Amino acid sequence: MAIWNNQNVASAGHKTKETLGGFKAFVLRGNVVDLAVGIMIGAAFTAVVNALVGDIITPLIPVPTGSLSTLVWHPPYNPKASVNVGAFINVVITFLILAFVIYFFIVEPMNAFMKRYKPKETEAPPPTRDCPYCLNSVPLMASRCGFCTSPLPPPQQAAPVQNQPVQRS
Repeated sequence: MAIWNNQNVASAGHKTKETLGGFKAFVLRGNVVDLAVGIMIGAAFTAVVNALVGDIITPLIPVPTGSLSTLVWHPPYNPKASVNVGAFINVVITFLILAFVIYFFIVEPMNAFMKRYKPKETEAPPPTRDCPYCLNSVPLMASRCGFCTSPLPPPQQAAPVQNQPVQRS
């Protein structure tokens, strides 16, 4: 068959193996697996918080008609319609609990960790300096001012730290 002699058809299998090999390497990297585990734990934690709010917290909040979880409002213009206010309050309480936990147990510790181990940024010397005569900004290494043509002193270098002998008493 002439189709098997075609260069594109013959190289399709090799290209497919390369693509699937790259996908396999991507999926088995630590970041993707960690993300999948984090999503599963987040879903389980959300279910626990939903149960806590729906079954424990909102039934304990008293309202004149029973508990907060069963609170329903019927609009006066349509008595057949019902607005589940209790369900909405359950969702708001659940969101606040999850936001609290995520912020104080994930975001804050990660910020502290990054602050502690992030390399300190060194200050770069300014690229310009001011002319002492006309006070215009000139390049740092300029020997004459481009505005008043005055000769400029050499730029000041930071003095290297010298080891001082320690005096012992």
